[in-house]
Amino acid sequence: MPQAKIGVIGGSGLYDIEGLTDIEEVNMDTPFGKPSDTITTGRLEGVGIAFLPRHGRGHHISPTEIPYRANIYALKWLGVEWLTSVNAVGSFKKEIKPGDLVIPDQLIDRTRSRVNSFFGEGIVVHIPFAEPFCPVLSQILYQAAKETGASVHLRGTYVAMEGPAFSTRAESRLYRSWGADIIGMTALPEAKLAREAEICYSIIAGVTDYDSWQEQGEPFSVDGILDILRKNSATIKKIIKLAVARIPKKRNCECATALKNAIATAPSFIPSEQKKKLDLLIGKYLKGES
Repeated sequence: MPQAKIGVIGGSGLYDIEGLTDIEEVNMDTPFGKPSDTITTGRLEGVGIAFLPRHGRGHHISPTEIPYRANIYALKWLGVEWLTSVNAVGSFKKEIKPGDLVIPDQLIDRTRSRVNSFFGEGIVVHIPFAEPFCPVLSQILYQAAKETGASVHLRGTYVAMEGPAFSTRAESRLYRSWGADIIGMTALPEAKLAREAEICYSIIAGVTDYDSWQEQGEPFSVDGILDILRKNSATIKKIIKLAVARIPKKRNCECATALKNAIATAPSFIPSEQKKKLDLLIGKYLKGES
């Protein structure tokens, strides 16, 4: 089975990575079902890459129906340590314009219908999540974005909403009053699961519109949003190509050891079936324990 150190989850408008060599297609099952689609592995700038389209090729999986746990588990199983997520978002700030990119540093969870943890059913785990995105990876992505000439904003708060409908104007204004910067539908539970899997995770958010907070906003146009998505995707592909060559060989951030002090359940009380199911994630912490 191919191994990949770096993963990319493609969002709306990003369904492939250009320039990959040694390409292999990986179809797999996980203890949490099948991932969104076939995972494409290969090498980019000499580095092992795994690419997964979050909504499936053809964009047939809604944000609520995405198999988030299967996606993250599959990438972890392939060896991914660094994961870049590409997201389409709306903006709450005039200065964050359609066509801009944002590398957020904070999250607000407004999802309602999603399983947001690998754990439970006999094992309690409390991951540190004060800083939901890897600062090391975020900085690499920001520098790469600047070099492409993109209009990119470092830091910002991302509201993760349930969808698939967009916000009401009242909701949009509420989130704006909180000081949020952007809104999307897929950063959660993806970010939480990546942290539970001890994967460094950051987002490149491509702004497509101003959400619905403006009284006299531009009329909503799916075609207009799709056009911006295509342009953003072309830029993001360049950013990823630059960034992969700059990923450190060793990880020193808290993402890499997020589970070290997070497992609250005594090993002897963890059901054996859960130990087996979650061995990829917690096995190294249970060695020698009964």
